[in-house]
Amino acid sequence: MKDVYQLSIDKTFRQFDTGEAGLTADAVLALRQQHGENSITEARQRSRWSILLSQFDDVMIIILMVAAGISFFAGEPTDGFVILAIVLLNAWMGYTQEYNAEQSIRLLRKMAAQHALVVRDHTPQKIEAQELVPGDLIHLEAGDIVPADVRLIEISAFRTDEASLTGESYAVDKTTHALQGHHLVPGDQHNMAFKSTLVTNGTARAIVTAIGMKTEIGKIAGLLTGGDTKTPLQMRLSKFSKQLAVIVVIICLIVFGFGLWRGEPWMQMFLTALSLAVAALPEALPAVITIALAQGAHRMVRQKALIRRLPAVETLGSVTYICSDKTGTLTQNVMTVEKVFVVDQQDDLMRHAMILNHEVRFADANTLLGDATETAMVRYALEAGLSKEAAEHRFPIEGKIPFDSFRMRMSTLHQHHDHWILLVKGAPVKIMETLDPRFEGKKEEWIRQNREWAKEGLRVLFFAYKVMHEKPAILQPDTETDLSFLGMVAMIDPPREEVIEAIVQCHTAGIHTVMITGDQALTARAIAERLNIIPEGSERVMTGAELEALPEDVFKAQVKDIAVYARVSPEQKLKIVEALQEHGEFVAMTGDGVNDAPSLKQADIGLAMGITGTDVSKEASDMILLDDNFATIVKAIKAGRRIYSNIRKFIVYVLSCNLAEILTLFAAPLLGMAIPLLPIHILWINLVTDGLPGIALVAEPAEKDIMNRPPRSPKENLFSGGLIPRILMTAIILTLSCLFIQWWAIDQGYDVRMQQTLVFTTLCFVQLGNALSIRSDSRPILSAGIFANRGMWGAIIMIILLQTLIVFVPAVHPFFKTTALPPDAFWMVLWVTLASTLLIEVFKFFNRHRYHS
Repeated sequence: MKDVYQLSIDKTFRQFDTGEAGLTADAVLALRQQHGENSITEARQRSRWSILLSQFDDVMIIILMVAAGISFFAGEPTDGFVILAIVLLNAWMGYTQEYNAEQSIRLLRKMAAQHALVVRDHTPQKIEAQELVPGDLIHLEAGDIVPADVRLIEISAFRTDEASLTGESYAVDKTTHALQGHHLVPGDQHNMAFKSTLVTNGTARAIVTAIGMKTEIGKIAGLLTGGDTKTPLQMRLSKFSKQLAVIVVIICLIVFGFGLWRGEPWMQMFLTALSLAVAALPEALPAVITIALAQGAHRMVRQKALIRRLPAVETLGSVTYICSDKTGTLTQNVMTVEKVFVVDQQDDLMRHAMILNHEVRFADANTLLGDATETAMVRYALEAGLSKEAAEHRFPIEGKIPFDSFRMRMSTLHQHHDHWILLVKGAPVKIMETLDPRFEGKKEEWIRQNREWAKEGLRVLFFAYKVMHEKPAILQPDTETDLSFLGMVAMIDPPREEVIEAIVQCHTAGIHTVMITGDQALTARAIAERLNIIPEGSERVMTGAELEALPEDVFKAQVKDIAVYARVSPEQKLKIVEALQEHGEFVAMTGDGVNDAPSLKQADIGLAMGITGTDVSKEASDMILLDDNFATIVKAIKAGRRIYSNIRKFIVYVLSCNLAEILTLFAAPLLGMAIPLLPIHILWINLVTDGLPGIALVAEPAEKDIMNRPPRSPKENLFSGGLIPRILMTAIILTLSCLFIQWWAIDQGYDVRMQQTLVFTTLCFVQLGNALSIRSDSRPILSAGIFANRGMWGAIIMIILLQTLIVFVPAVHPFFKTTALPPDAFWMVLWVTLASTLLIEVFKFFNRHRYHS
């Protein structure tokens, strides 16, 4: 069965059982029962309660809630309340973000036309757009929003803006002729107009061919029902949380069993095991990650990137592919005259033709409204020194033949002294048809020049003119004969200069850039070559028609070799993203139109345009580019990598410190020494000594080589790159420091309270040395910009002051169960801290060399 665009007008009438008189009332009733309303079906939305409850199904959150219960049970309510506050804060932030994101489909309804002028039973009538049925005969004119997908049967200079479907902002000339070719994308179906597109020029009559969810925009709405994908960080933390839960259970069982073996009371050992479990959990982790992402989001706003969903901040740092729209993102979204060819030194007449032969409206001195190609030529003439007023004074307009899709020309008639000049512009082939026979020998040369420019992706228009000594009685298309060739103009939407450097940075960072556009293949190829997305003459360009013809398995095998897609449909954009994801790639997708919404939602991170983007695309996205600039994406990628790197640093810090607490508590009694840390000491270390440096770590400046590293594999473990050995060895060094200071205290004859105060203070201080070492993955403390992170030094100074108060102010001794340290003991703590930090640095050097050499 043929597609509608392949049918003639008569066959279209017959297929939809309608005619010039329109449908009868009985036919409308039957069709409405068959097809339903002409409206976009709103997908079932998640309730507020379901969104809120979903915030508590993460393993880490469950562990923390259990830990809070354990804290209350073990007589540590402060710890329990802090953990609950962290859980509730994270739940509320996640709820607000997800609730807003669920509104994207509802916005599709707002784009539908509200009314339509339809002919039924010979009578024109205005009806609600949702009442249309297939077969209805409707009228369209400039300014209308097309109410359904329609087959055009009669037009007059009819153009539509299909940016919401194709992503390209220029007006599309329409025709009524049947088209050849199978599986044409909507942008190539020039005898069709589509629901929710805008009529920019002319009038038309059309037959409704599809309504509601059967329209192109309806199909897009159907594609938006897919669920959200998890970010790399969410997946890695989920896996880490499960691993941590197993480790915590094992620790509790070991401690409980060891105590029973020694003959300790089972209830005391049960509470001890629970306390150790609380100590093992990184209570500050969710809060610190939230702070890291929120700070990153705040910084990105200053760089013109607005984050809608906090986890998206980190996702950019893991992206391996950026699928970018062309117009406005990679290019300036301003058609620009790039080349001009004029014959017989007629430059002055050519510039006047540019500023006079058009439909452009001057909103003010600096704002031009109209077709992008026409505004480009007017702007070129203005920049050449002409003015609209002076041009019209010199060549007053006496008449006009508007552009239409059959002639593909536009003509304006001007008086000049005692004669008249007809200025004509249009498609190269159509202008060639109107030239005087004396130019026959030159035609091939001009057509060849047109082909060369077209290969460069330039849009070419020809100009011609005719001088007449009498004014035509009636200005009509027959006047466009025996013309003299004037010249040709080549235009293009040029690439953004900063994007070229941004794409180079992407290559260096191991990120592939893919252009997906609704524009023609030649133009897409030319822009891609200029931006170095593909080398000159590359075959890595695929059209939507070619993609449609490929078997799915063949396309999936080739998808990583294709860098440019042209004339693609919304379903194909989604298909490209899904195919890349099946290869294990993490995909960022940019877009601005309704057509981009499904792929924005499917991509690991959707990037909507803030200036040109539709509400639907923005609501389906994770991040909005406030300046619509590809270069902003690269800045955001750097920020994302920095955030992920800093979160990993915090995880190394907090786990090594927590493990040191556990090992110290476990090893000291095993060696015959007193319990080295009391519950209040553990609580203080977990909430203050872990938390404050952790918050400072997430603000650590990006390391210099961060954009020279390849993206992290989406399958990579959170602890890859030697993190587990580093955590274990650091924890052992910290543990040995604490055990040594307790052994020294025993050797000096200090009582148990003094021993516990020494171990408590030593553990606080050696953790601060650990925090300084962790600031850089590879460089030593003194060469990593030691004072670059003022927040870290603020946290260190604050903790040292607080710990000093806890140790040396008698009023707080009963609460913290501490005692004042003699000078020699305090100096011993400082020496142990220095030695511990040096050992951590030595191991970091060898560990880095082993895993990154």
